[in-house]
Amino acid sequence: MPRPGLPTRTRAAALAGSVTARVSRLLGRGEGTVIGGRVSLLVDPDALGRLGTGHRVSLVSGTNGKTTTTRLLAAALATAGPVVTNPQGSNLPPGLVVGLAGAPPGAAAALEVDEAWLGAAALALHPATVTLLNLSRDQLDRVAEVRRLAERWREVVATRVESLVVANADDPLVAWAASAAAPDRVTWVAAGQPWTDDAAGCPACGGAITFGAGTFGARTLGAGTFGDGWSCAGCGFARPQPALTVGEDAIVDAAGGAHPLALALPGRANRANAAMAAATAGLVGVGLDVALAAMATTASVDGRYRRARVGAADARLLLAKNPAGWLEVLDMLAPAPGPVVVVVNARIADGRDPSWLWDVPFERLAGRPVVASGERSRDVSVRLHYAGVEHRRIADPVNAVEALGPGPVDVAANYTALRQLDARLRGRRG
Repeated sequence: MPRPGLPTRTRAAALAGSVTARVSRLLGRGEGTVIGGRVSLLVDPDALGRLGTGHRVSLVSGTNGKTTTTRLLAAALATAGPVVTNPQGSNLPPGLVVGLAGAPPGAAAALEVDEAWLGAAALALHPATVTLLNLSRDQLDRVAEVRRLAERWREVVATRVESLVVANADDPLVAWAASAAAPDRVTWVAAGQPWTDDAAGCPACGGAITFGAGTFGARTLGAGTFGDGWSCAGCGFARPQPALTVGEDAIVDAAGGAHPLALALPGRANRANAAMAAATAGLVGVGLDVALAAMATTASVDGRYRRARVGAADARLLLAKNPAGWLEVLDMLAPAPGPVVVVVNARIADGRDPSWLWDVPFERLAGRPVVASGERSRDVSVRLHYAGVEHRRIADPVNAVEALGPGPVDVAANYTALRQLDARLRGRRG
């Protein structure tokens, strides 16, 4: 129920949204978070800002990792009191409205926000903290130019002077955006950024960014993952000095102190997500070690990383929605010759343009049993063919997983494909 003290119109909006969402679930049309939030905003266009009043809001945004980082941040903040977050990672204004509508008075709010909507959310919610993870190409038919997103973020940071910023020092686009804030408002985290193709040009002057030496699989890796940093030869813009650095099993602070990091979630990317979340929690009074300990038991996030029985197969669900995300997921896969199902859709939430498939180094799947699946299984199959990867094409993901059983099977799916498959395996309508 909407909490007391809100304007009558806002309470009516929240109630209307709640009823709409419940009807959506009863009719089997989904969880109702989007339609419920839309109804609330139709009743009260100012509902987001009004619902956020009285809450200490932390906004998390980035191309990859925002759902997981937000969930980890919520776990850390929960050590200090009640906390609310987005349901099912709904990160546009309707989802933010639903997340806040049932919040108890004074609860902290950890909210993920779509990269393009960060400015609108910050304007309405006056966040205490803004966490900037990374920027790379994604949904090319919706946001074609990553540099433009960096410009929008820079405007947010420059104008929201009440907000403290946590930023990934290893992504030049993020560093440029965050550098618009006063130095004492920014906490820099060396979280790594294996995908550097979208930051080859300096966002400050247009010159060439030089990344430190290193390798990530078959690709060049810079962005500080090995501590080598990056810089622009033209204007001197360079990687900021981090307050925290992500290690293999610890987060290292600026004084060299190591804070143990033991996650149930796999991979380098999730260690980076945990570091960003812990840095954010620290700005609102949760100690680094307390925050990291609170995150340790999170084993899945909205279907990501969970295991499910599919016939004789033990499927592990992984999200891989763009080239940068695929680089991370390829590193999470079970060692070869572990089997892999690649599931790709191209719905509105994924982006209608699947040409990003050609930027993913699928050559690394050679020597494994592989199945191309999903609504765009033919596109995946063509890409795998030119990558020299022997594979089968089975459009239905459940059938594809069953075909690779018995035993463990990694399923790498993009956004709607993962949601659809997870819902089916849980016996729900996708």
